[in-house]
Amino acid sequence: MESIVNFFATSSIITILVIVWLSIYFIATFWLFIYKWFLLRNIKERENISLEMLLTGTIFSPKSAVFNNLKNDTILSKEMLSVWKNQILKSSSAGFTFLSVVSSTAPFIGLFGTVVEILDAFSKLGVSGNATFDVIAPVISKALVATACGILAAIPAYSFYLILKRKLLELSVLLQAQADISLNINKR
Repeated sequence: MESIVNFFATSSIITILVIVWLSIYFIATFWLFIYKWFLLRNIKERENISLEMLLTGTIFSPKSAVFNNLKNDTILSKEMLSVWKNQILKSSSAGFTFLSVVSSTAPFIGLFGTVVEILDAFSKLGVSGNATFDVIAPVISKALVATACGILAAIPAYSFYLILKRKLLELSVLLQAQADISLNINKR
């Protein structure tokens, strides 16, 4: 605990801001992943049930509020089903851009903190004139913490992005299957 307090006491304000920024990224990444994981799982379960009902002939259009208000003589069109599918996919994919941005920018933000910390350390070393390995090694080690934080924030963000993207693809397949079956039923 003392080393953490010492780290923040001796770090520049830029390095502290970078670490706080990356900590917010890290927390937001996990929160978004957990939220989207359960949301996509629930939507996928709902759409699986709707698909099963379509296949058994229990319903004639996807089970959705969009189609509940249709009159019996309304014929489903490919365009209506496409809009329905795109609306669900759009709302389900909200937040994916954030994960992509975090995964691509976090290492650079960490690197920026490292460079600022190294520049600050070298300027202090230059003034003191004491530039031995025993003095420089701890300074560089401390400076690399920001880069490590950037990588630590980027890895889960990219992994979660890929996992959720796969879940969204599975949802898209379910929605397309419902659209195809609904069009086939309504042609009869």
